[in-house]
Amino acid sequence: MTPRTNTYFISDVHLGANYFADQRAHEERVVAFLRSIEADAKALYLLGDILDYWYEYRTVVPRGYVRFFGQLARMADAGVEIVWFIGNHDIWLFDYLRDEIGLRVVDTADGGIPVTIDGVHFFLGHGDTFGRQPTSYRMLRAMFHSPVCQWLFGAIHPRWTIPFAHRWSSHSRKGSGRPAVPTLLPDTRRNVEAFARTLAEAAPRLRYIVIGHHHVALDEPITPHCRLLILGNWIDRSTYARWDGATLSLLDYGG
Repeated sequence: MTPRTNTYFISDVHLGANYFADQRAHEERVVAFLRSIEADAKALYLLGDILDYWYEYRTVVPRGYVRFFGQLARMADAGVEIVWFIGNHDIWLFDYLRDEIGLRVVDTADGGIPVTIDGVHFFLGHGDTFGRQPTSYRMLRAMFHSPVCQWLFGAIHPRWTIPFAHRWSSHSRKGSGRPAVPTLLPDTRRNVEAFARTLAEAAPRLRYIVIGHHHVALDEPITPHCRLLILGNWIDRSTYARWDGATLSLLDYGG
C-alpha cells in the first residue's frame, strides 16, 4: 500500500462554466487527476472557484458534478483530509458538502489563514481578498456575504438565478480584457507581492504563501525564507501544487 505522504493544492477549476465546450469532459479530466493522486494524498486543499457557481438552498442543491463529488467522497472515506476554501464563484458553499462528504469549508475575508503542514508554516487562501482590493469589489463581496441578501437571492426560483449566474460569469470573463493566456497586470502583481512580503516579514517562520484566483501559475521568492505560489487554473492549463514534506512543486497535469 502506497504511504500517504503528499499534500495537494488546486484552485480555479470552474466546473460548470458555460465557456467549456464539453463540461462533462472537463469534469472527467478533473476526476482523473484526483484519481491519480488518491493513493498517496494525505490532504487536498481546494483553494476556491472549484465550481463556477454554487448556491445551496435549505433542501435543494444544484444538479451536476456527481462524478466530482463522488470522487471527493471516495477520498474522504479513505482518510484524505479535504479542505475547501470558498472563492468568489463558489461563495455560497454552506453545509451540504461538509456534511455529506466530510470535508472542511473555510471562508475568510483576511486574505487567507495560516496552516502548518508537516511542521512547515503555510499561508493559504483563495486570493480574491489577498492584498488591497477596490472599494467596489469589497462592497460586492460584502453584499454576497450578507445573510439578508442571501435570503432574498434564495427566495428566487433557481430557473432564474442559475442561468443568470452563469451568464454573469461568462460575461465577466469575456469582458475582463484578459488574454487567452492569463497574465498578472503590473499593478495587481505589485499589490500581491507587497501583501505577501508584509505577511512574510511579520512571520519569520512562514515558508510558503499559496493562493489562486489570478489564473496564472507563478512561483517566486518573496523574502529569503518565503515563497509565493499562485496555482494557475484549469481553463487554459491544468496546474496544481504538491508538497511532499520537503519541497513544494508547481506542476502541470498531463493526464
